Amino acid sequence: MVKRSFLVPEATSNDLNVWPSFTDLMANAFMIISLFLLLALFKSLFLKYTAEETEINLDASEQQGRILKRQVVALENELRNRNKIITNRNKIITNRNQIIANRNNTINELRKTSSNLQALLQSSDERMEIVEAENRRLKSAPPVVVIQDSGEYQFASGSATLPVELRSYIATDLVNLIEEISQQNNLYVVEIIGHTDGQVNFNSVSNLDRQLEAVAKGQKPISSLTPGSNADLGLMRSLEVVKQLQAAQKQGRLPGVKFRAYSAAQLQLPSGEFASENRRPNARRRRIEIRFSPLGKAETIR
Repeated sequence: MVKRSFLVPEATSNDLNVWPSFTDLMANAFMIISLFLLLALFKSLFLKYTAEETEINLDASEQQGRILKRQVVALENELRNRNKIITNRNKIITNRNQIIANRNNTINELRKTSSNLQALLQSSDERMEIVEAENRRLKSAPPVVVIQDSGEYQFASGSATLPVELRSYIATDLVNLIEEISQQNNLYVVEIIGHTDGQVNFNSVSNLDRQLEAVAKGQKPISSLTPGSNADLGLMRSLEVVKQLQAAQKQGRLPGVKFRAYSAAQLQLPSGEFASENRRPNARRRRIEIRFSPLGKAETIR
């Protein structure tokens, strides 16, 4: 006979113990959910309150900002108006200062003009005396005689032989003029200066270094000289004029007068300025100048 065991009462007991636990679990869950809902409700109320307060504060801030903006605009307008007034006043002051400065400048200019006029009036007599003395000096100064190398007085090209008409002028008119000037102004040194134009002298090599002294002393004729440059040619022509004047001295004319022969070649223009390079023929530049210088004591610089 098989024995059977029954455990039904124990299983039933475990089943009966689960339901109270489940009930407790559900109660706890409900309480937790209720707590969360309550927290959510409080948070929602708090956020709503905070939002309302924030909105109220924003409205107040915006209103206050508008009020401040209106005040700022009003202050800016007032400041602009005051700046305009100040600018206008500064312009008026500047204009007045400019007028005053112009008047002061005018007064100073008038004072300077008055001083200058007084100085001119005071020095007018002295200036007149100076001008009159200069006029007297110019009137009393001997003239500069210029014999132009043209027409009847023209030298042959490259030659220092005096044309017949020029020789006649020197022996008569020029000698008389030199005598008159030397008598009026005591004794003078007569400087004869030969000028040429800028044409290049293509003659042979100059022999003035060997023959010039003999020609000056009358031992050889002027035709024995060969110019190698315009400086040589100008000196030869001035020397020939000097020799003609010295011939008049030997006849008793021009007592005590000294003669000097010089050459300026093509260097000086009739105006006295230095010439620029110009190799074309120019009769105005070819001339004999006769200048009068008073005798003076020579000073030697060593």
